[in-house]
Amino acid sequence: MTRDNGRTPASNGYTSESIEVLKGLEAVRKRPGMYIGNTSTRGLHQLVWEAVDNAVDEALAGFCDRMVVTLHKDGSVSVEDNGRGIPVDMHAEEKMPAVEVAMTILHAGGKFGKGGYKVSGGLHGVGVSVVNALSEWMITRVKRDGREYEIRFSRGLTTQKLKTIANNVEGTGTLQHFMPDTEVFEETDFHWDLVAGRLRELAFLNRGLTIILTDERGEQPKTATFKYDGGIVSFIEHLNAKKDPLHDIIYVFGEREDTVVECALQWNDGYAEQIYSFANNINTIEGGMHLTGFKFALTNAVNEYGRRKNFIKENEAALRGEDVTEGLTAVISVKLKEPQFEGQTKTKLGNAYVRGIVQQLASERMGFWFEENPRFGKIIVDKCMSASRAREAAKKARELARRKNALDGLGLPGKLVDCSNKDPKESEIFLVEGDSAGGSAKGGRDPKSQAILPLRGKIINVEKARMDKVLANEEIRTIITALGTGFGEEFDLEKLRYDRVIIMTDADVDGSHIRTLLLTFFYRQMRSLVEEGHVFIAQPPLYGVKRGKKALQYAYSDPELKELLGDAEGKDMQIQQYKGLGEMDPEQLWETTMNPEHRVFRQISLDDAVSADEMFTTLMGDKVEPRKEFIQLYAKSVKNLDL
Repeated sequence: MTRDNGRTPASNGYTSESIEVLKGLEAVRKRPGMYIGNTSTRGLHQLVWEAVDNAVDEALAGFCDRMVVTLHKDGSVSVEDNGRGIPVDMHAEEKMPAVEVAMTILHAGGKFGKGGYKVSGGLHGVGVSVVNALSEWMITRVKRDGREYEIRFSRGLTTQKLKTIANNVEGTGTLQHFMPDTEVFEETDFHWDLVAGRLRELAFLNRGLTIILTDERGEQPKTATFKYDGGIVSFIEHLNAKKDPLHDIIYVFGEREDTVVECALQWNDGYAEQIYSFANNINTIEGGMHLTGFKFALTNAVNEYGRRKNFIKENEAALRGEDVTEGLTAVISVKLKEPQFEGQTKTKLGNAYVRGIVQQLASERMGFWFEENPRFGKIIVDKCMSASRAREAAKKARELARRKNALDGLGLPGKLVDCSNKDPKESEIFLVEGDSAGGSAKGGRDPKSQAILPLRGKIINVEKARMDKVLANEEIRTIITALGTGFGEEFDLEKLRYDRVIIMTDADVDGSHIRTLLLTFFYRQMRSLVEEGHVFIAQPPLYGVKRGKKALQYAYSDPELKELLGDAEGKDMQIQQYKGLGEMDPEQLWETTMNPEHRVFRQISLDDAVSADEMFTTLMGDKVEPRKEFIQLYAKSVKNLDL
C-alpha cells in the first residue's frame, strides 16, 4: 500500500538522516529553556545561581567561608570562592584536565557519589557547564597546590587549554568569570536587588559564610556584605523586623539518617503566612516533604497543647493547618545526601523519608517549647482559634456568594461588561477606577477581546484584615467572581477567564493607592496570578498637546512632554493635563491606553518573594515607623507611587 506521495507509511521521509546528534554542549544552546527555565530575566540570573551554588557547595563541605560576586562594568559576572579549587589533574577516561571535563561535559562533576561532596545543591551536574555553553566567553581560574591555573572558553568550546599563570600561590579556590551570550538572552542586565536577595538568603542558610557583592556598573561602585552568625534565626529576625512578633523565635535543630534539619519560626500579630522552605540551599518554592512534615507537626503540637490546657474545648473542632499558620513566619532548611527534586527547576522536594524526620524533630521541640512557655502558648492558641472562627465566617460568606451567583443565573457581576470571546488566551479585563472612567473604557474598548470592570472606591487593605472581613468587601467579591479563579487555598489559575488582568487607574495619589491595594490583594490571595505574569498596569498619558491643525499628540511623562515641546513657541499650542481617566473621551482612551498597537503596559513580576513580602508589609502593614522611614529614604528618588 502506498500513499499519493509515493512513500511507504514505514518511512514517510523519517529515516536515519532525520536523527540529529547534538555533541558536547550543543543541546544546551539549542534548547536553553530546558536547562535554565527561559532566556529572559529568570534564565539570565540562573547563570549566576549555578556558579554561586558551586561555591556554596564548597561551604557545605566545610572548605569555604568566603565568596565574592562581582557585577562588572562590561556586563560580565564573576564568582570567586576560597574553596578547594576544581581539580586540574588529568581525567583518566576523558583524557583531559578534570576542570575542562567539568566545564564542557554535561552530567560531569563531583556530586554523583564518588566522595566529592557529602551534600550539594547540584541535581543533574549540568550547572557550570550550562553557564559555559550560554556565555559568549568564560574564564575559569583555579588555585591549588601552590599554583594558579587558567582555562578559557567561548560558547562551551575550549579556546585556551589549561595553563599555569602563577607559582608559589597561597590559598586555594575557584574563580568563574563569564559574559552572557546576547545570541541567547533577550536581555543581559543583571538586577542588583535580585542578586542581593538571593545572596542574602544563602548567607542566612549557611551560618558564618561571608558573601560580598560588588556592582561596578554605576557611577559609584556599591558593595554589600552578607554574614549571619545566627543563621536562619537571623533570617526570621530579618523577615519580622517590620512586624510585631508575639514571642521569641523558636529554633529546631537535629540530625538523623545523615539529614540535617533546621527550623526557625515566630508568630506575629498579622494575618499573612510567610513560610520559606529550602533543601540543600535550594528554595523549594513548591514545598515538598520537608514542608509537609513541618506543617503536620506544628498543627498537631498546637492542637495537643490547646486540648491539654483546655483552651480548645472537647466540643470544638480541631484547628486546621491554615488556622495555625496565620501570622506565622517560618524557615525550614534541610540538608541531605541525595535530594530528589520534582522538575528540572528543583522547586519541590520529593524524598519521602524527610517528612518523617522533620515531623519528629519539630514535634519534639514544639512540645517542649509550649510546656516551657505557657504564657506565649496561650496567646498562640488564642490567635489560632480566632483564625479558625474567621475561617468559618469566611466559608459562610463564600457559600452565600455562591448561592447568590447561582440565583443570578450566569453568576457574573452585574457591572462587568464582558467580552464576546470566550477563549481566555484571547481575552483581557480592565479593572477601572470609577464609573466615569469605566464609561469611557466601555465606549472605547474592543468588545471582542476586552472586558471592563468598573471599581467604586478603594478596596479593603488585605494586609490588615482577616479573610471574613475581606470577603465582606463588595469590590473584592466582584473581582474574585469576574476572574473565576477562586482565591487563597482554592485559587486555581486554570480557571482564569482572562489572560491579562490590567489595572487602569488615574495618575494621581488616589489612583496609586488603589493600584497598591489591588496588587496587595493579588499578591496575598492570588499569588500565582502575579508569578505567572498575568497582572499589568496600564500607563495612560499625562498630557495632550495640540498644535494648530495638527493631530493631538500625547506625553506619558514630564520628560516626554519637554521633548515633545522642544523649543516650540506660539499661541496656537494647547496643553491639556489629564488628571483622571474620565477626562478622556472613549476614542482617546482607546488610542492611548487600550489599543494593543499603541498602548504602554507595565507587567508586574515577582522575582524575589522575600523582598516583595517585605515591601507589602512595609507599605501596607500596621506599623507606621517602617513606612515613615521608607518614605523619608526614597521620597527624593520616587518615580512611581505604586509598587
